[in-house]
Amino acid sequence: MDDPPEAAEGRCLVARNMPTVLSWPNMNLGPVRFGLIGFGAWGTQHARAIAKTDGAELAAIAARSPETLAAARAAYPAAAVYADYREMLQRQDLEVIDIVLPSRLHHEVALAALGCGRHVLLEKPMCLELAHCDELIRLAQEKRQHLVIGHEFRLSSLWGRVKEMVDAGAIGEPRYCLIELWRRPYRQGAGGWRYRLEEVGNWILEEPIHFFDLARWYFAKVGEAVSIYASASHKRDDHPELQDNFSATIRFPNGGYAVISQTLAGYEQHQVAKLTGTRGALWASWSGAMDRTLHPTFSLKHFDGENIQDVPITRITGEVYELEDEIAGVVAAARGAPPRGATGRDGRWAVALCLQAQESVTTGKVVAL
Repeated sequence: MDDPPEAAEGRCLVARNMPTVLSWPNMNLGPVRFGLIGFGAWGTQHARAIAKTDGAELAAIAARSPETLAAARAAYPAAAVYADYREMLQRQDLEVIDIVLPSRLHHEVALAALGCGRHVLLEKPMCLELAHCDELIRLAQEKRQHLVIGHEFRLSSLWGRVKEMVDAGAIGEPRYCLIELWRRPYRQGAGGWRYRLEEVGNWILEEPIHFFDLARWYFAKVGEAVSIYASASHKRDDHPELQDNFSATIRFPNGGYAVISQTLAGYEQHQVAKLTGTRGALWASWSGAMDRTLHPTFSLKHFDGENIQDVPITRITGEVYELEDEIAGVVAAARGAPPRGATGRDGRWAVALCLQAQESVTTGKVVAL
């Protein structure tokens, strides 16, 4: 992802005298106009998804480096390209701001976008501090704008089908969940930002945060998590803070628990979710040569206590496809449909779980939530 110019402090100047509810001219007569901030590796995927989504228009892109600015202009000649996102935010024809930046910038840039009265799609982690999450939630409510957090697994035809079956009672009351990821090291990001603690807060906020969100989602009917215990290890003595291996146990009010486990010391990309309940079990699996492969293998099996059945997954799944569904959901919400995906509250919970998991790793103790 591209590292943008320093984020504006406070709210966008354009927003200071704006009414709480904005009404753009002829807004409902054309496509939902997106402004994208960040044009790095994942930002380019967001641009692709916006450009191919019915009812969406990639109207503006903000990037910083000469390379990403040139790449944005070449790839999307119809979009206005800005070296300073603050200049882009002064456009009054943009309805959605899509923020794909290093984690430390999420709070300041989202604050500016919401302050200008725009809907915001914000990549995970929502913020690095809970107080910053709370500030964004309050401002979105004040401005009556949608705040969507990029936990795109919720829109997956595979991981989402697991949720549907759990909620329908396919396994009874959930009592155990294992979500495991095996993969090679993740990308360092432009200039290596993802390997710097000041940019990411901690590495639990980078990858395991998706699985904390899934586990909480699957156990939603039994209540919020009550405690967490986590452990981590590293393979590089020159970077002991980089937790290549990580595991956490999250306990829920009904006595059930979820285990989140991942390694970045493996190869390819393999993820499983296994759930058992009072009446059955589910086993979901996804594998690919890399996380953004367009040709993964995936499956879902259901055990009802007596028989095992394959559950058909008719739509291809993977984060590039979930991203497309996420963009389509934002378009629909901007036009009045109920929001889909993770809310600001969901994003805050995921951050809270990650921060307290890091506390548990540091202290070696169970942390109450």
